[in-house]
Amino acid sequence: MNALFGFHMPNYTFKGTPDQDLFSRVVEQAKAAEAAGFDMVTVMDHFYQIRGIGPETEPMLEAYTTLAALAMSTSRVKLGTLVTGVTYRNPAVLAKMVTTLDVISKGRAIFGLGAAWNEDEHKGYGIEFPPIGKRMDRLDEALTIAKLMFTQERPSFEGTYYKIDRALNVPRPIQPGGPKILIGGGGERRTLRLLAQHGDIGHWFSNTIEELKRKKQVFEEHCEAVKRDPSEVLLTLGVPLVLAENEKDAKAILDSLTPERRAIAKVATPAQGAELIGQYMDAGFGGFTLNNNIYATKESIALAGELIKRVNSKTRVVA
Repeated sequence: MNALFGFHMPNYTFKGTPDQDLFSRVVEQAKAAEAAGFDMVTVMDHFYQIRGIGPETEPMLEAYTTLAALAMSTSRVKLGTLVTGVTYRNPAVLAKMVTTLDVISKGRAIFGLGAAWNEDEHKGYGIEFPPIGKRMDRLDEALTIAKLMFTQERPSFEGTYYKIDRALNVPRPIQPGGPKILIGGGGERRTLRLLAQHGDIGHWFSNTIEELKRKKQVFEEHCEAVKRDPSEVLLTLGVPLVLAENEKDAKAILDSLTPERRAIAKVATPAQGAELIGQYMDAGFGGFTLNNNIYATKESIALAGELIKRVNSKTRVVA
């Protein structure tokens, strides 16, 4: 089966680009990703830039406004957040927003959700930041509400933190059953269980093959506990591949990264990158995201397209 490739856009800092032209650069990258063969374009749902990408004072666009605009500038790629923090919005309103994105994009929305982690932006915006256990409880309820609003005409639900009362969600999502639910995070006790219960796609960060296989086994145990077929869930990884055709190009990209990202980056040619992706696929992972802080130009995005072609020209069976 072919791997799913996502082009993730955590960076909106473009040297020499004034604010009025910033979104034009975002569109340029998204279109280049679509042309290169990426299946999905995602954005962060943050209000400040995050550590690891750049200083918090760097530009950050609001996620769903950006996605709606990108829906009008693209025609094929799926669109979503990687991922929305559950604390940021009322879950029923969020389900309405994602449904609206699905309508605008003619059925290309993905619903990404996680427990949230960036305490600084919560403080800055006056958003409550409960302890992780209570955020996970909220995540469970929010996922339940979203699924109900995607699939039922007038659903009701009352939990500890959220409730809906015969909620309307008209127009209905274009995708039957609603947008796929992507859950970000690899917490083994709660997050992976919620993925087993609610998710269609899980997104983790790359690690050693052995550690990923162990975590996948934990996920499968959760699936068994909730009577879910694990093959129904696509497991995806963020991979810090730096594709380059020569050492000079690789050095230029590495020099542009923060020390945290530079330390985990893996420099490879498209052929070498395809071999690494193949190892992940053989371990049971079917999707991979590459970031625009590494792939910032049309040329580098096209090089990522070469990787996609190499990976998907091979017939592989995902375990």
